[in-house]
Amino acid sequence: MNGALLVAGTTSDAGKSVITAGLCRWLRRQGVSVAPFKAQNMSLNSFVTIGGAEIGRAQAMQAAAAGIEPDARMNPVLLKPGSDRRSQVVVLGQAGAEVDAVEYRQHSGRLLDVALDSLAQLRREFDVVICEGAGSPAEINLRETDIANMGLARAAGLPVIVVGDIDRGGVFAALYGTLALLAPADQALVAGFVINKFRGAPELLGSGVRMLRELTGRPVLGVVPWRGGPWLDAEDSLALDSRVAASAGQPGGGAVAAGPDVLRVSVVRLPRISNFTDIDAIANEPGVLVRFANAPAELADADLVVLPGSRATVADLAWLRARGFADVIAARARKGLPVLGVCGGYQMLGRQIDDQVESGAGRVAGLGLLPVRVEFGAAKQLGRPSGSAYGAPVTGYEIHHGVAVVDGGGAEPFLDGCRCGAVWGTSWHGTMENDSFRRAFLTEVAALAGRDFVPAPGTDFAALREARLDVLGDLVAGHLDTEALLSLISAGPPPGLPVIPPAGGLR
Repeated sequence: MNGALLVAGTTSDAGKSVITAGLCRWLRRQGVSVAPFKAQNMSLNSFVTIGGAEIGRAQAMQAAAAGIEPDARMNPVLLKPGSDRRSQVVVLGQAGAEVDAVEYRQHSGRLLDVALDSLAQLRREFDVVICEGAGSPAEINLRETDIANMGLARAAGLPVIVVGDIDRGGVFAALYGTLALLAPADQALVAGFVINKFRGAPELLGSGVRMLRELTGRPVLGVVPWRGGPWLDAEDSLALDSRVAASAGQPGGGAVAAGPDVLRVSVVRLPRISNFTDIDAIANEPGVLVRFANAPAELADADLVVLPGSRATVADLAWLRARGFADVIAARARKGLPVLGVCGGYQMLGRQIDDQVESGAGRVAGLGLLPVRVEFGAAKQLGRPSGSAYGAPVTGYEIHHGVAVVDGGGAEPFLDGCRCGAVWGTSWHGTMENDSFRRAFLTEVAALAGRDFVPAPGTDFAALREARLDVLGDLVAGHLDTEALLSLISAGPPPGLPVIPPAGGLR
């Protein structure tokens, strides 16, 4: 077999990433060598490959589903928004210019060439490439410069399926309307639909499925049921709105908390929060309750407050102060209550930030809770560091322009960062995925917070991630028409698919 398929969606967070991952896991089980691909991704959740390239976190997760190492070619263009108008363009894993939407249009032709070359290379090396679209293919205002949806599909001759999220409501209108807004040559590539996140009896959808086929000439290739619990490695901050806080006794390989108390963790939901996946391992720890906090009051009962990464450190620091978070966090530190800063959050905890690069703000006072000064450099620091803490080995990855230097006494080393009292800071992402370290860290947090909490000794986060990927493979195997999908992958869309107005009537 040698082929490819594009998984598009009616909206962001419709389920493109998980359906793509599920297809990768299912094909791997069939003995097929498969790779994921997303030509252009807009996300603040990213990952660093062994080769030192930055790609979307979802493509790293999909590579794991396929049983292969992540590769820069799997996400050749990554856009990292720093404001509502400007994004950093990362090409083949390396950061480039900051552009606004108008400037980006001037680069689309060159970036499409990069994407097509990456896709062609992957298709030569793997039996199948499962491509993920971005946003919606019916963003008709962006069609001329699209390189991730129908622009890619048309250029590479890819068959397309469209995923709709029924949990949002209006899924039939969304599926029909997405197709109807496409030009005839684009419609010719759309071969079917998938309904995602369905709660209830599938037979209730029967009449709607039949009418959709009659109206479009295309089948619904499956109805994927809702699955509760937090999905791992989400790339879109929209996922935070539907993410369910882990409750006592949740996943963790069937383990339960060993102590009588739960541990409450509040993560400050910064406007430009990045790599919120750092909290996944904690959220799946039995007996730990995680909340993403939008207001200072949501820190009141927390045993641990986490300041996560940020794509706009100085702007988000100003937001912390304006919203009252800064005072609450400082008061916690004075009381000896635990605070953890990661990457941008670590930088905010320092005494001074000198940023002529990301914000251009120059010297800005930090929260002053750690003896650290930060200077932003033009070159982005990318790496896969390793070390130890609490006697346990720790690996992670780092992605930052700001370089933090410990400048003063009274601080203990902590994972290339430092610790003062109950305040920790590190530039490393992904550290909590190290089981022994996570258990030791949470044990100390519990002691400082006065909680009788003991981490479950059997929690294996890597095994949990594998189990969740297996669930995605099971969903594909059990709820999608895999024979029809294999036919699309190998032979492309069937000829003669009907053209649907109104856009289908335009020439």
